[in-house]
Amino acid sequence: MISASLVKELREATGAGMLDCKKALEASNGNIEEAITWLREKGISKAAKKASRIAAEGLAVAKVDGNKAVVLEVNSETDFVAKNEEFVNLVNTIAEAVLASDVNTLEDAMKLTVDGKTVEELIVDKTATIGEKLSFRRFEVVVKEDSQVFGTYSHMGGKIVALTVLSADSELAKDIAMQVAAMRPLYLNREAVPANVLEKERTILREQAENEGLDPNKLDMIVNGRVNKYYEEVCLVDQGFIKENKMKVNKYVDSKNSSILSFVRYEVGEGMEKREENFADEVMKQING
Repeated sequence: MISASLVKELREATGAGMLDCKKALEASNGNIEEAITWLREKGISKAAKKASRIAAEGLAVAKVDGNKAVVLEVNSETDFVAKNEEFVNLVNTIAEAVLASDVNTLEDAMKLTVDGKTVEELIVDKTATIGEKLSFRRFEVVVKEDSQVFGTYSHMGGKIVALTVLSADSELAKDIAMQVAAMRPLYLNREAVPANVLEKERTILREQAENEGLDPNKLDMIVNGRVNKYYEEVCLVDQGFIKENKMKVNKYVDSKNSSILSFVRYEVGEGMEKREENFADEVMKQING
């Protein structure tokens, strides 16, 4: 028996109709990921709108100190707290502590000390003060060479943060960070797409083409064309540049005598479960403490 809540979750994730979502779930024994693939193969859903599942609140920041940078995310239960000055200060304190250290795991980062207290103790203290569960979810440290440049961009007050490393041109690095934040690339270039991911995408695209009743003799050509479209969506260098849309990112960067070496993009709450709570309830919780 497929529950209504599962159908609702799939519908929100894909934008497909309720009956199609029910059929997809029945065909995949209630597995959401397999149901998304089923819908895509049938041409009902082009892609999973994973952003629709994002509901956890909090803040992401990117901080730079010389040749070292850190991107991190700390979560709260509500958006009220995410904008709270105490919470913002806590996130910045953790970022500075990580940046000044050589830790590379969350476990080690929690043990860092700031003014005589560990990061873990700071979070526990703030949880008690603020009255919401707070959690240090993840971080990534990036190191560059002297000749290279960082670019950072924060969107919607820290809901989305991007960090880039380019071979030259600080202004361009910031523009590319803006591109990363806005266009959600998953990979730097085609070579970075894992073989199993590409194979799965080819399989889905072939199923789509077959279900559309297209000429079997032209299927390879059609699939290759659609794979190129896929690259344009998920590979940063293949995307249209947001400031010069007729030009690809790699061509624009080349024209500035630079190259993109890496990027990090954090979106608060991505991949986390949706909180089933409405705004009115949230306000009443705040009022009633």
